[in-house]
Amino acid sequence: MRAMSDSLTPEVRALLILQLVPGLGPRLTASLLNHLGSAQAVLTAPPAQLREVPLIGPKLIDAILSVRRQPNVERELELLHKHGVHLLACRQPDYPSPLNDIFDPPPLLYVRGEVRASDTQAVALVGTRHPSEYGRRMATRLATDLVRAGYVVVSGLARGIDGLAHKAALEAGGRTLAVLAGGLSRIYPPEHKDLAQAVSASGALLSEATMEQAPLPAMFPARNRIISGLSRAVVLVEAAEQSGALITATHAAEQGKSVLAVPGSVESEQSGGCHALLRQGAVLCRGLDDILEELQGITLSPPVNRPSKTTPAPPVSPPVPTGPPPGLNEAQLQVWAFLSTGARHLDEMVQQLGLSVATLSGMLLLLEMKKVVRRLPGNRYERC
Repeated sequence: MRAMSDSLTPEVRALLILQLVPGLGPRLTASLLNHLGSAQAVLTAPPAQLREVPLIGPKLIDAILSVRRQPNVERELELLHKHGVHLLACRQPDYPSPLNDIFDPPPLLYVRGEVRASDTQAVALVGTRHPSEYGRRMATRLATDLVRAGYVVVSGLARGIDGLAHKAALEAGGRTLAVLAGGLSRIYPPEHKDLAQAVSASGALLSEATMEQAPLPAMFPARNRIISGLSRAVVLVEAAEQSGALITATHAAEQGKSVLAVPGSVESEQSGGCHALLRQGAVLCRGLDDILEELQGITLSPPVNRPSKTTPAPPVSPPVPTGPPPGLNEAQLQVWAFLSTGARHLDEMVQQLGLSVATLSGMLLLLEMKKVVRRLPGNRYERC
């Protein structure tokens, strides 16, 4: 236990203590770190200084003071040692570099297995927990083809599409990363315990939750931003219109990642979410070729009646912009017009347009998928 404790730098140990503060999520932790400079500074700041931090209220200050008076970190260290888990701190050299660029990166990641620099070449496969036989075939085929093409498969270890993607990646001899909503001492679902062990042996399990944290329903949407954040693209294999997998697609679009969807039967409710994304501008995914074309700009099997990228098409004069993009409703046109003077921050748009954050974020996601606007670092948006 002493060895585990001694292996932590003072700053990582301080981050671990903050991790144990009830109600202190990644955004509030980031607010503390940005204002005070370091986790160590947070643990020594007087209450008056904590009250100056944006978004930090009296109840949270009391919780911080309580935990730092009696930091019950030894139990967490015991569990880290028992389960072979190590910690990665945001902005440190061994932290997954793609997560540094998302809006709210986890300040501290719990990892069982190994995260490699090459894992930046990753694609997420997500979808329903109750796939059809077609969905099972597509998840297995896509995961197999991706690892054979040199990509890492990322998913959430859930039942259904997630588990199938991890299993197929492992059987093909590839690497796969699984992001859990709960703590790594509580593998969920429990029937995936052996699969989790195999993933950690050939890739990694990751979580931002403390070791014994149960996977509460509200934690899954937050988990999904890590899945998309680790990936260059997110592919929905089979998802109904209310599927939680659509949240991963939303995060991906907000992060500037490619969103692809596998089509299904028009009569299939299981594919309703995929079809909705395709109507909104997601990229059609029929197989590996479509993913590679989106990520690498190459076409392995050109579709019929569409010129190959290796075959020059007849010269066409570029279109002359004549007005706003077609197909936008009144509210979307208002957002498009607001961006006429250049990039604007989300908070500024909320204030000036009189829309809620949720409404505007959803609208911007659709506009991104329509290739009308693009998201910039720092939660800013501009026209394409």
